[in-house]
Amino acid sequence: MPRIAFTSRKTLAAATLAGLGLIGGTLLGPVRPEAPAPPVSLPAWLAEPTAPPDPGAATPERTAMFFAHLTPAEAAGLTGRYPEIVGNLDGAPLSLRFAANRARRPSDAGRQTLVYDDRGDGRIAEVLGDLETATRVVILVPGSDNELPEFDTGHGGVQRRAPAWQAGQLFDAVRATGAGSHVAVIAWLGYDAPEGLDLHAVREDRAIAGAESLRRFVDGLVLDRPDRSIVVIGHSYGSTVAGLAATHLSGQVTDLIAVGSPGMGVSSRSDLGTTAQVWACAAPGDWIRRVPGVRLLGLGHGRLPSDPEFGARPLPCGDVDGHDGYFDPRASALAAMTAVVTGNRAADKAAGHQLLSVPPAGDPR
Repeated sequence: MPRIAFTSRKTLAAATLAGLGLIGGTLLGPVRPEAPAPPVSLPAWLAEPTAPPDPGAATPERTAMFFAHLTPAEAAGLTGRYPEIVGNLDGAPLSLRFAANRARRPSDAGRQTLVYDDRGDGRIAEVLGDLETATRVVILVPGSDNELPEFDTGHGGVQRRAPAWQAGQLFDAVRATGAGSHVAVIAWLGYDAPEGLDLHAVREDRAIAGAESLRRFVDGLVLDRPDRSIVVIGHSYGSTVAGLAATHLSGQVTDLIAVGSPGMGVSSRSDLGTTAQVWACAAPGDWIRRVPGVRLLGLGHGRLPSDPEFGARPLPCGDVDGHDGYFDPRASALAAMTAVVTGNRAADKAAGHQLLSVPPAGDPR
């Protein structure tokens, strides 16, 4: 039998992924994210005389219209009876969602929880800043190994892996520029992230489901807010979610940032189908650099956006420690992301490099 010579590591990696694809697709069958069972209170909710929307099908616009026609007493009554539904309804008034989730999350004292779903691995989104008045909103989408119980502590108890901690570092950096009064930062674990580097992590099933959830979430944030612009930051597998959502996201999303990304589901920036500016970086010591930039037979996420051939604008991250250090307050990557969010040239200079065409905060281009 003749030997097959592989001409490059990428070719070998592609062949490996192809083999895994046959195993994953043929022997194991499709890998689909397991949707949690509907809330037990859903039948009662749908039977309410006010005819509330189906949370699984209604658009944020339909939900907003429904609440706009309720009296304050009716809205408060529904929130009190069905906090597990109202607290997660994109398009519902923020005050009602915060109140509903505060009633269900005992550790919520003084915090603003916009999503709280404890079914399955759980979903959660926490807001830092005043979301009612914010004209610039940052959505941080975390990657693999993130579940509800580890939202504050990080996987394995490593704090810098925690979405809440990462969002807090970014918000503190934004406030330090003086722009915090009109910027809100949201740590959004609104999808079922893969567990470690398993088959889910190299497939896009969970990213596809997450992309749809992200689209609805963004639609709810910009509803009746033409003055608001959005920045989406995807870390690791979270950047795959953001990439697959890109073409469907509101035009008010002005920037997509991918840090430590295994791929955004496409081979180039132009394939994302978005007018948003796209930024990317991968630390020199980040293991993600060894992930093959291919997409074959349902496995892989395309060219790494940190690859110059992808076409994203580079962010500095030469001093970032490993895969989880992008939000370290000492890292140039955090200063650069802050500059993108705020347009603050002081943060740009602190990053030690010159960002190109960073718009003023809130500029929709």
